[in-house]
Amino acid sequence: MTAFNPAPLGIQALEHTVTFRHQDQPDISVTVSTNTLVSEAARQAGIEINQPCGGQGRCGRCAVQVTLGSVRRRSTIRLQPEDIEQGYALACQSVIEGDAVIFIPPQEKIERRLTTDRTAAEVTVPAGYEYERQQTIRRLHVQLNPPSMDDQTDDWSRLQTAVRLQHKIENLQASLPVLQKMGEALRAGDWQVTIIVDLSNVLQSLEGQQPVRLLDIQPGLRDEYSPLWGLAIDIGTTTVTVWMVDLVSGQVRAQAAEYNGQIARGEDVVSRIIFASKDSGREEMRHRVLETINTLVESLCKRTQSQPEEIVKAAIAGNSTMMHLLLGIPAASIRLSPFITAINQPPPFTAREIGLAINPEARIDCLPGVASYVGADITAGVLASGLDDAEAITLFLDVGTNGETVLGNRDWLVTCACSAGPAFEGAGMQHGMRATLGAIEEVWINHETYEPRCRVIGNVKPKGICGSGLISLLAEMFISGLLDKSGNINLSLPTKRVRQGEHGPEYVIAWGEESESGQDIVITHVDIDNLLRAKAAIYAGFTVLAEQVGFNLAEVEKILIGGSFGKYINVEKAIQIGLLPDVPWERFVFLGNTAVRGAYYALLDWQALERIEKIARRMTYIELSADNAFYEAFTSALFLPHTDMSKFPSVEAAISVKPEGLPPSA
Repeated sequence: MTAFNPAPLGIQALEHTVTFRHQDQPDISVTVSTNTLVSEAARQAGIEINQPCGGQGRCGRCAVQVTLGSVRRRSTIRLQPEDIEQGYALACQSVIEGDAVIFIPPQEKIERRLTTDRTAAEVTVPAGYEYERQQTIRRLHVQLNPPSMDDQTDDWSRLQTAVRLQHKIENLQASLPVLQKMGEALRAGDWQVTIIVDLSNVLQSLEGQQPVRLLDIQPGLRDEYSPLWGLAIDIGTTTVTVWMVDLVSGQVRAQAAEYNGQIARGEDVVSRIIFASKDSGREEMRHRVLETINTLVESLCKRTQSQPEEIVKAAIAGNSTMMHLLLGIPAASIRLSPFITAINQPPPFTAREIGLAINPEARIDCLPGVASYVGADITAGVLASGLDDAEAITLFLDVGTNGETVLGNRDWLVTCACSAGPAFEGAGMQHGMRATLGAIEEVWINHETYEPRCRVIGNVKPKGICGSGLISLLAEMFISGLLDKSGNINLSLPTKRVRQGEHGPEYVIAWGEESESGQDIVITHVDIDNLLRAKAAIYAGFTVLAEQVGFNLAEVEKILIGGSFGKYINVEKAIQIGLLPDVPWERFVFLGNTAVRGAYYALLDWQALERIEKIARRMTYIELSADNAFYEAFTSALFLPHTDMSKFPSVEAAISVKPEGLPPSA
């Protein structure tokens, strides 16, 4: 859909030819109307221009160079006078007013790679799982009496009768597409068929004769215990994770993950909401996340030697914004006071309604959320962690783009959220990447020479640095004196590793001859600022939440860490940068991606789905933006590890003693 860009009053809307040039690609020309945004013209030409701030003009990372013709700049923020002289303009803030030739500089790229064994979670089927007792989707054999001149009952009535007599299902219902294939399937199977039905209404209700939906009908009697496929999906702001599950055995047969395609239109939820509020923006955001999911599903089907049409159920977790954007529901109210969602507990949908490229009749359960910034990823995480059934006072942290926190036990649950940004997931960093082959995951720095030693996933040449590596690096730089408490790099130290780079001061983690790309891998001052803001938001969130309910963090008996990279965090290093509270290490438990695990439990067991719904209703949400306490706590936490060192006695002790040399090789 082309965005409508009316010309200013008194000016006739004209057609202009815009030619785009970008490195190592042939020129692409497109005809657009007066006042069309450069970013929209590029989109019509099929060219991707990243807009990490959602097209607000804040980040400056969609800059293009107009080499012929001119454009009208609505904003010159992030552009220097010399940039404008050279023809640079922000694609999201500049409009076409005549024929033009526009050069698109190389776009910032995020390392994109499907999940590896390193990030694949080990999943055990829940103890006591029984397909016929807990699963709502069933595969049933049905044998029908063939029609004759003496029995001219229609096909649908004949099928309903057989199902009622053989499986005690009284109220079978079907959509038009299923009815359209029914007659052919009955005859191809010689009046013996296998049907797939959804018994959710029957299992979840005490009333009789609840409708049972017919999802599929297949000719012949298929193996009752062969895989019946379902999906557990976590739509993270940064990463989408999908598990392919055999509903019969309960086993996770394959896993895959990929960066959420929406990142190109905003790295945080607010930027994406703003972009989705523009002309055609909502549909584009929906398309981008669906494309990500469907690509992952295609890959999983190849690995399991199955077909997308064989997938008949999915459970989806995600924060409130991700859920709204997936469903194409306007999300603008989420970022506007009083911060209300359109819906927290979506009803079940079909894959056809949502746009998932699986069996069109597949049942899709979008898990319930609590509020604008505490969504289904957290309710699913609470279920997966068992927090809602715990006796001990427990703190649950989801360390990701949105730092959500839950505090409580089986008797009470309170929750809050804060925007941490994608820094700890590698996005938006100069050399950030996911925890895949070639990622630096741990760093040690010699406190005498300032030389680093790195552990790289796969023991190959490094490509970049992932979240756990960034935490480790930041801690080591601080403890060794490379960074001061404000995160400034000390350029006066006697080492070539610190230098003035293109984006300000930087530290070289790996020289070009050591890296896969042949380029130096660095962390910049801008990267460090992003990390400090992310860790400050997370720390401030859980400290303010504890204070609101009258708890000191020292009283918390257990701290559960969720998030896709949670189980790889080094506790000592996370405490040293002020990301986690300075409490005894044995209180920490790292759980990995609890959102997708909670979706997996809900996929298998209808009672787990009901339990998540109860969790959502039990939670008391605290809006941090309504209280100055969060801002004050955030400001105090913008230092390493904190402005108040008494909160971090172990870190204070560590920096008072200058360590010698490097630790033993891992």
